[in-house]
Amino acid sequence: MPKPPAPTSRYWKLQRQLTRFNTFLFRRTGGRVGGSYFGGAPVLLLHHVGRRSGTARISPLIYLDDSPRLVVVASKGGVDAHPAWFHNLTAMAATEVELPGGERRRVRPRVAEGAERARLWERAVAIYRPYATYATYTEREIPVVVLEPVPET
Repeated sequence: MPKPPAPTSRYWKLQRQLTRFNTFLFRRTGGRVGGSYFGGAPVLLLHHVGRRSGTARISPLIYLDDSPRLVVVASKGGVDAHPAWFHNLTAMAATEVELPGGERRRVRPRVAEGAERARLWERAVAIYRPYATYATYTEREIPVVVLEPVPET
């Protein structure tokens, strides 16, 4: 697997366009199209707000079901910088995700650490093997983010 291009590369601009298209297909089909990645890894739509711009954004991400929690990995293909959605998400107290089948959930993000991170990382690699390769491309520890359910009030 080739090392990912620099974060400023035109590749990432194309990737953003593909992300928008994936989001469109996911919503149009209730996740039947765009609700899984190559190899069958499940995909959710993560809502987040730009921490500087205030712009509402949506990112389709591979997720791990760690019921009742969901888990996402901030890999960005192993580049040396965290993805923008990670910075936006960690600046938020709570947000919403859309799951295949039309389910929406309110969630509270937190970064997994220690033994919990190790356990979740292993499970994430099991559903999407390239994560292990991505980790060899960068000096940073790729964050594993737990999305805790927010109780309905």
